[in-house]
Amino acid sequence: MGKRLVAVRRIRFSKVERALTVAGLGPAVLLGCAVHEHPELAAYLPAPNYGVLLPIPPAHAAPRAEVPPPAALVNRLSEVARNFDGVVGIAVTSVDRNWTASQGGARRLPQQSVSKLWVAMTVLDQVDQGRIRLSDPLVITRADFTLFHQPVASLVKGDQGYHSTVGEIMRRALTMSDNTCNDKLLRLVGGPPAVRSFIARNALGSIRFGPGEKLLQLGTSGLPAWKPEYSMGNSFAVARAQLPRATRVAAYQSYVADPPDGAAPLAIAGALARLKRGELLSPVSTQWLLSTMQASHTGKHRLRGALPPGWQLAHKTGTGQDLFGRTAGYNDVALLTAPDGRSFALAVMIGDTPRPINERQLLMHAVVRAVVAEHQAGG
Repeated sequence: MGKRLVAVRRIRFSKVERALTVAGLGPAVLLGCAVHEHPELAAYLPAPNYGVLLPIPPAHAAPRAEVPPPAALVNRLSEVARNFDGVVGIAVTSVDRNWTASQGGARRLPQQSVSKLWVAMTVLDQVDQGRIRLSDPLVITRADFTLFHQPVASLVKGDQGYHSTVGEIMRRALTMSDNTCNDKLLRLVGGPPAVRSFIARNALGSIRFGPGEKLLQLGTSGLPAWKPEYSMGNSFAVARAQLPRATRVAAYQSYVADPPDGAAPLAIAGALARLKRGELLSPVSTQWLLSTMQASHTGKHRLRGALPPGWQLAHKTGTGQDLFGRTAGYNDVALLTAPDGRSFALAVMIGDTPRPINERQLLMHAVVRAVVAEHQAGG
């Protein structure tokens, strides 16, 4: 709730409650009562409006002492990246023990749909502030269509549009990686500046947020300007194919060299670890996001393809445009949880490679197996 002063309401306080309020502990007690016993339902409730006598200070997690990463894991990640022909960034953070192992993790690589995570977090942050409710109505119309993967388009009939809620549209954006749903949410929260503000306020590090799906894909393709017909059928692909080869190559090279949506795997893994620790959102919103990420339908053969029995994966994939066998971003980022409850934040990002998809997936499998092996060794 930041440093806002909440309006005082007529509430009868006991002597103990008055003492807690004066001591600055009252808000914590009151807020603790607001968590619904069922997280999925609680996420749809309006934010509580409690009267207090003092401003509520922002919550800041105590700094965590970093410890050296396990040498065996560092060596394995180095070997995995070294033997792969392409630009690769890998980062693994232990949520519980606070070590981080990486290989090429500081370089900003194309996120593509991984960036839907930051939109979702910005929405949920506004839910926590009481500015949005997941039950608020939201209508998708043809004017909202973007391009590429947008399964919600099949639900839009005539001029009536598809009537839904903020919560459902966000589930579609995360679990189906629906571009139209994501851009609708992006406009709802205030556009790219609002998401960038969330990233900056929470000091998430080297994470950029791009201009939205249409402009991002235009820049990668080499097309000069957006046209409404690009959102229908394969019009965008047809227009892109008509460009001179040199134009397409130049645009692609420019994008992968300095992506406007670029992010460092180290920053993403760190942000996911903080999400899991409850440092970014309220407990209810944190649980809502993690359970939704766990239900994702995308990337079954990426990180999930090496998931051992008993382990859980909450993740978000991202895939860029193809150009003559290369892909401008092939990613999967996740929270990997062992049967004993210990968790690891993973970010595996392939910025550019000529290798076939199955080899990219095998790279991701190798990272998962390395983390599992380290966990079993007690790391």
